[in-house]
Amino acid sequence: MKINNDHLIVGDNVTQMDCPKNKEKFAPGNLDTIVIHYTAGRSAESSANFLAGPVKASAHMVIGREGEIYQLVPFDTVSWHAGDSFYRNRKWLNKYSIGIELDNAGVLTKVGSEYQAWFGKKYQANEAVFATHRNETSPKYWHTYTEQQIDKCRQVCEMLIEKYKLNTILGHEEISPGRKQDPGPAFPLDKFRDNLLTQNRSDEPNLIDKEGVVTANLLNIREDAGVNFRKVARPLTRGTKVKVIEERNGWFKVETMVEGWVGKGFIDVS
Repeated sequence: MKINNDHLIVGDNVTQMDCPKNKEKFAPGNLDTIVIHYTAGRSAESSANFLAGPVKASAHMVIGREGEIYQLVPFDTVSWHAGDSFYRNRKWLNKYSIGIELDNAGVLTKVGSEYQAWFGKKYQANEAVFATHRNETSPKYWHTYTEQQIDKCRQVCEMLIEKYKLNTILGHEEISPGRKQDPGPAFPLDKFRDNLLTQNRSDEPNLIDKEGVVTANLLNIREDAGVNFRKVARPLTRGTKVKVIEERNGWFKVETMVEGWVGKGFIDVS
């Protein structure tokens, strides 16, 4: 993938969509932030079609659960993803930020042995996590994100940071607390942005030989650093202890009963 001179992503599994309602360009020097959202929709395609339609909302892109990308708005153009928002003495973050929507149902309700979204679709236990939101005090069930989805989001953010010299990654929940709760606790927001925004710093801590714990319900372990490599064992379960033995491009090589590579954002290193 790459970002071309028209401020569009080009690459495999990328669909460009027409969203003519967004025409305003970012003012020089304004763009410095990425805001992460979830769609709370039925699918990436349906959410992209809705946001590109005649509604007073949009986003620069939607990333699906298999890593597919729908781009609605060029990256030099303001989209309507943040709404009424505030962060560090700045209001209305649309004019400062690129909005990335992740296909995710959001809050789920337990119905028997399954977990139901607001639109009626039901999910299995390995697709739900019971967790407390950063802005709340009681836990709820939340739809999980996929490994492919988070890895593709990381790749996109790396390109955006490099091309536009961005310095901030935020969740919608952080700029509109009380009004919005996306991307929610199922997304490893703190670790995700720390990995991206500190990966080139000379004072980043050395995590090799450190012990960590799996934070995802199920975490694929692969033969090399990337979602396209073969799985070497059954997925690691939440709470599994691992030892970090190598790090590369947002991935850890870990040692447990087997050795393999896992997404760095799913390991809490002590």
